[in-house]
Amino acid sequence: MLVRTLAELEALGRIRFPADRSFRSARFFTADDGLGFSYNENEVKGGTDLVVWLKHHWEANYIISGAGEVTDLTRGEKWPLEAGVLYVVGPNDRHRLHLTTDECHLSIFHPPLKGDERFDEDGAYEASGPVPVTDRRMFVKRVDDLRRAGGEEVSDDGKMRTLELLGAADDVGFNCSEVRLGAGAQLVYRDVKHRQANHIISGSAEVSDLAAGRTWPVGPGMAYTVGPGDRTCVRAHADTHLLSVMSSSLQGD
Repeated sequence: MLVRTLAELEALGRIRFPADRSFRSARFFTADDGLGFSYNENEVKGGTDLVVWLKHHWEANYIISGAGEVTDLTRGEKWPLEAGVLYVVGPNDRHRLHLTTDECHLSIFHPPLKGDERFDEDGAYEASGPVPVTDRRMFVKRVDDLRRAGGEEVSDDGKMRTLELLGAADDVGFNCSEVRLGAGAQLVYRDVKHRQANHIISGSAEVSDLAAGRTWPVGPGMAYTVGPGDRTCVRAHADTHLLSVMSSSLQGD
């Protein structure tokens, strides 16, 4: 089990800025962490306009805050971006990201990035594993739409709500769920098959490694991992919102 903070990432040299400081990329987990995926927390200044074509990866982007628009430059289709929107791009998707306000999002990659990649002239990272071969195109999901469609699972007497955003049918190499814990919720679990990263978006909680007898407080801008066989307890001191990413896609049931 591993807990990561922004201060630790800075010490590890995993926080990157361009020369103009137009964005900050905090690389929480990379290929070296062995999760099967990597992810960054990115803060981007309003007015940023980027053309990106990730020819060697799947990338899922979950908007935490801010507003803008993403455009498929092949088909000309556009989608508005705001908190609770997930847009997914793959090897076929040259796209433009335009932000109208300061914005924060999580970017999840498969195959995982090494963490030191730079964009090439096409806005791509170099290959970091087997390049996905697919005819699928970029797509967008909205948390509100998925919830209205009945996709949210409620447990622990209503104190825990889980909404699957990406699963096996999406075939991007990982699955992703939004989890909301009510104040006082307590979850004890052990996953024997998957590696999981959990990113705290808001709230206050503590996470315990029950085998090692260690407990960490966790809050916004922090993350923790759970590996196969780890027995874990999570207690929410306040309403807590997190994003949970797993190393292999689940069926959703």
